[in-house]
Amino acid sequence: MTEPFVARGATAPESGAQPGVAGTGHGPADSAEPVLMSLSPPARRSLADGLVRPPGQVPPGIRTLGPEVPDAELADLIGTVVHTADGFIARTGHAARALAILAATAAALCGEDVRRALAAPDIPFLTGLNPQAVEAVRGVLLWIEAENPGELTAELATLLRRGGEGSATAG
Repeated sequence: MTEPFVARGATAPESGAQPGVAGTGHGPADSAEPVLMSLSPPARRSLADGLVRPPGQVPPGIRTLGPEVPDAELADLIGTVVHTADGFIARTGHAARALAILAATAAALCGEDVRRALAAPDIPFLTGLNPQAVEAVRGVLLWIEAENPGELTAELATLLRRGGEGSATAG
């Protein structure tokens, strides 16, 4: 008669019990405590959370786009930077310009028209981005430098909330 196969180090199951299965008395799972896991989704970060900072030192290799860059050149630069691993920093003191830069960055990542997004940001599209897309945008647009970061953050959040009403791209 042939004996049942038992893996090295395991004990033969008794009366149909399976080795290593909780509640059988045959494995490490019986002595382990239950593992508690949170099943709630992670907190969603908005596009504006922590985006605006005061001017400071920029890490080497990170491109900084100043407020004087014309729209056509800015669109080309953003379209190029999204294909690098470094990302970029933008400088502006205007919420409408910050919004346009966010929109252009998202458009570049999605293969959309960057110039059109820069000229006319699609707020419903931006506010509808899923958390992974928000992180992708924030991974390219590292931050925006402004002399008035608190004020600019509040204005940008308001534009995003109101759908961009009253926004005009400014340098």
